[in-house]
Amino acid sequence: MSGSVLVGLDGTGNSAPAVRWGVEEAAVRHLPLRLLHSWVSQPWSDSLVPEDADRRRYGTEVLRRAEAVARELHPGIAVEVEHVAEEAADALADRSGESTLLVLGSRGHDDIAGFLMGSVSLRVLGRAECPVVTVREEESAVGPGPEVVVGVQESGTEGDAVLDHAVLDHAFTTAAVHRADLRAVRARTPASAVDDEAASTAAEREVLAASLAPWRGKHPDVRVIEEVVDGRAVPALLGASSRAGLLVVGRRTHRTPMPLGPVVLALLHHARCPVAVVPRG
Repeated sequence: MSGSVLVGLDGTGNSAPAVRWGVEEAAVRHLPLRLLHSWVSQPWSDSLVPEDADRRRYGTEVLRRAEAVARELHPGIAVEVEHVAEEAADALADRSGESTLLVLGSRGHDDIAGFLMGSVSLRVLGRAECPVVTVREEESAVGPGPEVVVGVQESGTEGDAVLDHAVLDHAFTTAAVHRADLRAVRARTPASAVDDEAASTAAEREVLAASLAPWRGKHPDVRVIEEVVDGRAVPALLGASSRAGLLVVGRRTHRTPMPLGPVVLALLHHARCPVAVVPRG
């Protein structure tokens, strides 16, 4: 592995779980940790914006506290802090190209306006060049725990298999470094005729198995659970990840005008565990 684990800090309670998650990922992957705060993007209300000098001092304290947490959790880890005058979304997206993983904190499940509608997280997720993990402020776990869930494309075209390369690589690597199980979920539309149901299910299982075979060979120690679920992708993945520690999904990098698409947006809002969004080409 190369690059670093980059954590974006906004100075609110959203940042603490992201720091804990980021330092754990850096430690298990043997990578340096990079903490970034933008003092020009601090979440002040329009009616109360401190002077620039005060905002810089506040940002310095945010980084100091985050670095202290990281060193307390993993004393030997290499930590770099970066205090920038760029907009947070721009700074994080620009640095994602030289990062292995980017970790962001997000607000709780009830705050859809803050988290999904025009937030820094949404803009970064749509532009990042590396996988991005969103960790909610109520998250107490550090790392994906005993099981990682990955969504595998609904359609079985050769092009989709190529696009799934990055998603499966991240999911298998994460499961391997954390010694977790991997649950691979493929949603399918039920056959229209009862007689076709068994054949359709068998075909879908074959496609899923073929997609996973190269990664099983690269990571033979990862226990893989293959699951074909009738229905749409969102409920299938939410159901599978209800007791998981991490959900891994892909996004198309050239999708417009909504870079993330409705499936990823729904999973980001409704999933009860951290979500890793992987650019798929």
